[in-house]
Order: sequence, then structure tokens, then C-alpha cells
Amino acid sequence: MRVLGNKDDDDAAPAASQDTASFLRRLAGPSIMKAGLAKDQTEINRIIAEASKGSKFYENEKRKDKELTERIARIIKARDDVLREADIGTSLAKMEVQRDLSQIIVHVDMDAFYASVELLDDPSLGDKPFAVGHGVISTASYAARKHGVRSGMAEFVARKLCPQLVVVPCHFSRYMELSRQVMDIFRRYDPTMCAAGCDEGYLNITPYCEEYMLSADDCVRGMRETVFRETKLTVSAGIAPNKVLAKICSDRNKPNGQFALDFTPAAVKAFMHDLSIRKIPGVGRVNERLLDSVGIQTCGDIYTHRATLALMDKYFGLHFLLQTYLGIASNVVQPGQREERKSIGAERTFHTISSKEDILRKLEEVAAELNEDLERTGWTGKTVTLKYKLDTYQVFTRAKSFDRWISTKKEDLFATGKELLLPELPLRLRLIGLRVMKLKDLRVDADKPGSIRRFFENAGSSPRKKRRLSVAGQKEPNDPDELQLTQDGYEDAMPGFYEHEDLERDGFDEADHDANLPTSKPTSAATEHTCPVCARTWATDNAGLNAHVDYCLSRGAIREAQQTASGAPGVLKPLTLGAKVGKRKSQYQ
Repeated sequence: MRVLGNKDDDDAAPAASQDTASFLRRLAGPSIMKAGLAKDQTEINRIIAEASKGSKFYENEKRKDKELTERIARIIKARDDVLREADIGTSLAKMEVQRDLSQIIVHVDMDAFYASVELLDDPSLGDKPFAVGHGVISTASYAARKHGVRSGMAEFVARKLCPQLVVVPCHFSRYMELSRQVMDIFRRYDPTMCAAGCDEGYLNITPYCEEYMLSADDCVRGMRETVFRETKLTVSAGIAPNKVLAKICSDRNKPNGQFALDFTPAAVKAFMHDLSIRKIPGVGRVNERLLDSVGIQTCGDIYTHRATLALMDKYFGLHFLLQTYLGIASNVVQPGQREERKSIGAERTFHTISSKEDILRKLEEVAAELNEDLERTGWTGKTVTLKYKLDTYQVFTRAKSFDRWISTKKEDLFATGKELLLPELPLRLRLIGLRVMKLKDLRVDADKPGSIRRFFENAGSSPRKKRRLSVAGQKEPNDPDELQLTQDGYEDAMPGFYEHEDLERDGFDEADHDANLPTSKPTSAATEHTCPVCARTWATDNAGLNAHVDYCLSRGAIREAQQTASGAPGVLKPLTLGAKVGKRKSQYQ
């Protein structure tokens, strides 16, 4: 058997860790921790590596693994430079006081949802390993998972693992139909449940259990039976004092099972102690390896290495990890609010294309899809971001911001995307996407006449300076090695697998944390600007102009309020252009 990474090949990269289990796990993709595996994972990893070797995907993963190895070396050096004992007992004690065991939180997760719906409509699939998708696996049946087939895996790799695999196309309208039925059943138990996609959600069943004098186990069992009786679909559930624990528990007895955690501090800490750090929402493959580099493989290791973590807080996020060790998280369950939406996007993955005509045709298709989504959901925005992936699996973004709310017509979205794309050609692409950010909810009543906000909505249409952005448009961290961990965040999937770790979730919005995307900082130069309110002209940058306009508009609003209240003209202090008159968030942050 040939060992991956031997010097037999000229393209081997001995400085990286491609000959280690870590690199094989990386190639295996984002779904290796899911339930249902009946085959040795090491052998599965070897087959995936052999199937991928020599491809551009393999070379890209090898490069990224080498970069990660070098990053870990820097972190280890920083630890060795500052390592000393640190007492964080006080912090743990304060966190322990915040523990709330009074609420019964349930995480419900449909079992292989897309595959289960297809099986419901075509019972002949029952005795076959099958998957749903086209080119990329969206969902694998449990029979296919036994062979190592996982969501996000390329179809040709899945067929290497399971030659008899049957792949059926997606039927999204059917999935949404059954999703609505299932969610309606869940809302009988908690009207304010939080849906976390089309196939999972969080419920607080405390009031229901108290009203009907039921135990949590009996309540959840009855709920699961109701779902199966009315839809013929199975659901797994986790019962715990908070959302993070409930999500972890829901995977414990999959498929078609439930697991309840005892509601005591000792039981929670015992449950967390030996739990793999990878099981924690927010810890993906990259973060798992970074934490492993300082000896943290289980949640119990967090306490063992607390001194190291205290001194390297900016790299690992001490507060989050201590809460993880204690099993403390939010138990607030409420439906998602429209105003929480940060962006809306659409993207297409395809076989490599390089001609200008083909690329623009794909861009037009994406613009049409985005237009439909924006009109259906009632949003507009001020920033359009173009995302594209090369055939080498490198991802780039370009963005253009406006001082007005943009048109969401297909033609206008396409024109903006084309303007961003043409300077980059020629390219060999395998993915293209568009996203609208800095959103405005069109379903909210229009602002009152004379409000300050309307001045910005009717401002000129000149775009702000183009710059490279991360997918989320977030500002670059000062330290490239800083590791940001949050309980609500998810690590971006690695190239070579679909951009989202779970394809049964809303698309494009989950890929917001890839620190490897090329970015550059915006420039700001002092130039002549004229205030549209007071007509004064002076040399300043965009931030200075924004602050001045804020001040002028606020001054007019104050005068109007004074006149309304007293009937006399308001008296205001003269404007000093050189003064620091306000602070307005940059369009680029």
C-alpha cells in the first residue's frame, strides 16, 4: 500500500503534514463526526486521499495544510514565550453563578431529511445506499453513511467509497412542503420555537410540560411520535438545560432516538468532561487542530490547560472555552427576527468554465436567482459582493457599496456583478455568487417625512471605492493567527467540499468565517468634498464627510424640534469643520 506523502512524487510537500492523520482527516471533509458510520474511518480517509491525489483540490488542501502547520508553529512559539501559571478560579466561580437549570430546552433534528423525503416518495430506495444531490452530495442515507459517504462530498469521491451508490436529484419544493408540516407540529409544543433551518430547531417545552404535567422525556417522545404519525418522517432530539447541550445531545441517539441530560451541575460537567472538542458548535476542523496543538482534545482538557489558555486568550477565546468546559450557554429560545438578517445571496457551483460568455451567462443566472429571493423576502441593500472560486479552489470576493438603496432588478444586479468581474478576467471558474449586504427591510413602514434617514436613502448614486472583502465584509483582524470562537458561529467549510458544512441549511449565509480569503484594507485619502446639507467645501476623507453630514442633519432636526416645541427659531452653536462632530460606522466595516 502506497503511503500518502512519500517522496516518490515530485509534487510532494514535505514541510506540510500531508503524511499525517491530520491531513487525511482534512481531505475526508467536514462531516466525519456524524452518526451512522459502520466502516473504519482511517480506511475511508485513505480511500478519499487516494481518489483525490493529483487533483487541484488535493494540491490546494496540501497548501492550506502547510499554512496551518506554520500557523500552529507560531502559536506554539508564542505559548512557550509567555507560559506561566495563572489562576482563573475566580472566573470559573463567576460563570458558575450564571448557570441556569430551570428551563427544558429541546433540539430537534430530522434524520437525513432530504434522503428520508426521497425514500418516502420512492420506497424502492429502501434497500439501497443512496444520496441526494448532483455533483455534490447534499444528504446521504444511513445505508450510504456506513460506507463513509457524507454531505458536502464530491459525487465521484462518494462513488469511490460506495460503487453501488444511487444518486437522486433534489426536489426542494417537496422538502419545503414537509418542513412546514413538521415545524407546525413543533409549534404545538412551543409557539415561539426557533427554526434553525428546514430540518431542525430549538424548543423550550417548560411551559408545555408544566401545563400538561409531563416529564421532558414523555413530552419529547410524544412529539416525535406525532411527527412520524402525521408525516412518516423520523426525528431525533436532545433534552438539556441550554441550546448548546441540547444540540450535542440530539446527535447521541441518532437516528430516531432521544437523549436527556440530567439537570444538575455535576451531571453537566461530567457529560462535558470527556466530550470531543469537535462536538462543540463553533469548533470546526481548523479550530480543532489549533486546539489540539496545545493539548486540548476534550472539554476536560480546557481546565487542564487553563493557564496556557489564560495567557493566550487572543488566540483561543478563553471565555468561550471556559463556558464550554462548564457546559454553560444560552437557554433563550425565540423565533428569528427579520432585522437579524445581515445579507442575502445566491451562488452556483459548476464544472470549470473559462470563456467570457459562459462566465457571464452563469453570473446572469445567479443575478436572476438573487432578484427572485430579494423580491420574495422583501429586502434591498447598499452593498453588492461578487464571490468566485477558481479551478484551483481559491476563493476571492469583490464588493461595491452605494450611498443609496440599490435596485434589486436582475439587470441592475447583473450589471454591478459584471462591473466587478470583468477587470478580473480571464479566469477559470467553478463557482460564482452574488450577495447583497447592509440590508433594508422593505416590509417595514416607510420612515416619516423629514426624518434624518431619508437623506441617506436619497443620496447620490456614486459608488464608494471598491475593495476586497471577506465573505461577511468583516474587518481584517490585526493578528492573522487570532482564533475567534463563538457559540453561534460556524467554521467555513474547506474548498473541495461544498461551501456550507450542511447543505440542508439556507445557502450562502453560513460561509462567513473563512479567514483564508484574500483581503486588503481600504484606503482613505483627503480630497475636496462638498456637504450636501450646508454646501460648505473642504478637504477631508469619507469618514470626515460622513461625520460632518451626520452633524448637519442632526442640527436641522434639533432646530425643527425646537421650533415645534416653542414656536421660535432654535439657537445653535456655529459649526466647526475641524472639530470631531460625530462618529459614523464605515461602509466597509
